[in-house]
Amino acid sequence: MPEAPWFCQWLQQTHIGASVRESLWLFPAIETVHLLGMAALTVAISILDLRLMGWILRREPISSLGKRLLPWIWIAFAVQLVTGVVLFSSEAVKLYGNPAFRLKLLLIAIAGLQALIFHRTVYRDVESWDQSLVLPARAKIAGFISLLLWIGVVTAGRFIGFV
Repeated sequence: MPEAPWFCQWLQQTHIGASVRESLWLFPAIETVHLLGMAALTVAISILDLRLMGWILRREPISSLGKRLLPWIWIAFAVQLVTGVVLFSSEAVKLYGNPAFRLKLLLIAIAGLQALIFHRTVYRDVESWDQSLVLPARAKIAGFISLLLWIGVVTAGRFIGFV
């Protein structure tokens, strides 16, 4: 296992890291919020991705669905980020070397990059899709890739405690 950098050692010794690690109820409470945030995030993203692929809600315009879901996606992602950092701070040294944790972070980064590219390119023309019976292939592919990435994030997250 690689030696954790000084930042992980410092973070783990902060008041927040030590409090979460030493508390009987704090870690499980924060982890519960983290899991609920992950559920909200993956459900919202999955609905949008499945619609992009043309598998559900075919009569629902993607532009209006996106306007309704994207704020929830951002809120759920913020919950994930905050709770994830707090949970990480309690076991930073241990998690640093965990391959499942590293894979989860890598997949989150790839999913974020993929979403950024999608929104800056393909999604810019979303209003024109509302009248079209056939979605652009790039939108379908983006939805499929996004769905696979987030399934990977959830799976890797689930394996963190077992590796």
